[in-house]
Amino acid sequence: MAIQWYPGHMHKAKKAIIERLKSVDMVIEVLDARMPASSENPLLGKLSSDKPKLKILNKQDLADPERTALWLVEFQSRPNTNAIALDASDRQAAQKLIAACRALVPNRKGVDKPLRVMICGIPNVGKSTLINGMLGKKSAKTGNEPGITKAEQRLFLADDFWLYDTPGMLWPKIIVEEGGYNLAAGGAVGRNALDEETVALELIDYLRRHYLPQLQERYQADKNESSHWRDEQWLEWIGRRRGALLGGGRINYQKAAENTLTDFRDGHIGRITLETPNQWEQWLKAAQRREAEQKAERERRKAERKGKAV
Repeated sequence: MAIQWYPGHMHKAKKAIIERLKSVDMVIEVLDARMPASSENPLLGKLSSDKPKLKILNKQDLADPERTALWLVEFQSRPNTNAIALDASDRQAAQKLIAACRALVPNRKGVDKPLRVMICGIPNVGKSTLINGMLGKKSAKTGNEPGITKAEQRLFLADDFWLYDTPGMLWPKIIVEEGGYNLAAGGAVGRNALDEETVALELIDYLRRHYLPQLQERYQADKNESSHWRDEQWLEWIGRRRGALLGGGRINYQKAAENTLTDFRDGHIGRITLETPNQWEQWLKAAQRREAEQKAERERRKAERKGKAV
């Protein structure tokens, strides 16, 4: 099952971002530190290819610190790009962000030449919460549902530092299937576009292969026995541990899936990152091969139909 979600307001957000890019000096993209590549918008990358960029790995307190370090190196290796890791509790977040931006655009300073920065991110990445923490007051709308910020806001982190907060935006087609599941697990996708049980099973599959001790500890599973469980057995166990039961002691798999996803999103399973740079590279190459094969097949069928018509 491929995850896709691109409602109408995101098309409007794209148009607003294109217009704002004409007047800003650089772009900040807020990423989810638990899924840095999955939450990086390829559409934004194309639209802002000529602008300096700062990647913020947000929610670092929920992510695997060793993997966060790998991702920082990955992003910092790109031209005209810097990356820092933050979370909403970081009291120095504003100073770190401003310093990183000024290093990328040193010639914009002072009230006569304010640094104009556009900040973007996928839905529910924690952008508004991070901004509010930096401002020390509630200026940006926040919530645990994707698509809260619907209009651009201009904010001031300093007299000569203008921050344009834009609505959360995904992209029209998510080609990396693993990335789609990661976005769904993190809460970036509207509930009408996903099946929680399927997403939870994909999440469990990754966790049992890469974070089995954390999974066992969270749900108090016997280490020897549970090390051989399949994904479905884990979901059944979680359902029983969480009291997600129907009549006759049957498992309410929907409720068990919701509990699993909530535990991950709230960091209760542990500090988890669902991808490494090497894993993402492999997933992306495989997805690009599938896309090329599908395109070739469509062209073959088109040519075949055209030949029959003649």
